Amino acid sequence: MDTRSTPNRQLQTRYLVGYNLVCAVLWTAVLGRVIFLVPLVGFGNVHGGVGEFTKWTQTLALLEVLHSALGLVRSPLLTTILQVSSRLLLIWAVVNRYPSPTASSPFYSFMLLAWSVTEVIRYSYFVWNLQGRGVPGFVTWSRYNTFYVLYPIGISSECILIWKASMVAERPLQLVFWGLLGVYVPGSYILFTHMIAQRRKVMRGKAVDRRD
Repeated sequence: MDTRSTPNRQLQTRYLVGYNLVCAVLWTAVLGRVIFLVPLVGFGNVHGGVGEFTKWTQTLALLEVLHSALGLVRSPLLTTILQVSSRLLLIWAVVNRYPSPTASSPFYSFMLLAWSVTEVIRYSYFVWNLQGRGVPGFVTWSRYNTFYVLYPIGISSECILIWKASMVAERPLQLVFWGLLGVYVPGSYILFTHMIAQRRKVMRGKAVDRRD
């Protein structure tokens, strides 16, 4: 065993725990703001209270591309780039560029609710897992079951917002939006079935552990 790698590994783990913890807290703040703002000011005004905060919270995920590229995490680089870039496109090219038809829509709030709940669960799971003390059962269950509801809400909301933006976008970007919508359906199906397969694998492992 190369003991020289131990301090570096410990430092990497501490960094990743810190990163995931910060992200979990930030997305909890997004979730709390949306839940608070919807009944207070209505769907049409949620963006004014949480839009800027969400934009930079999501942009922070660019670090995850760097983590994958440097080998700090096992996530495939291409998959990470696709996942992060699609979110950034929604935030920067769709909502930020065309706020009138998108940010005022209820589907903007639905998208943020789906994103924030998903991310609070995901980053919390990583925090527990990285510390090597075992992930609480309810966190694992949430990570591998809530997507059945959250994923369709998130994807459908994203598609609707892209479509709304395409109706007012300049011609070159309009074509980009239409092309993106064209790959959303098959891409979403592939990702959704992959998540189901991952859930089956994890839940089967949990069942074996309980029998043991």
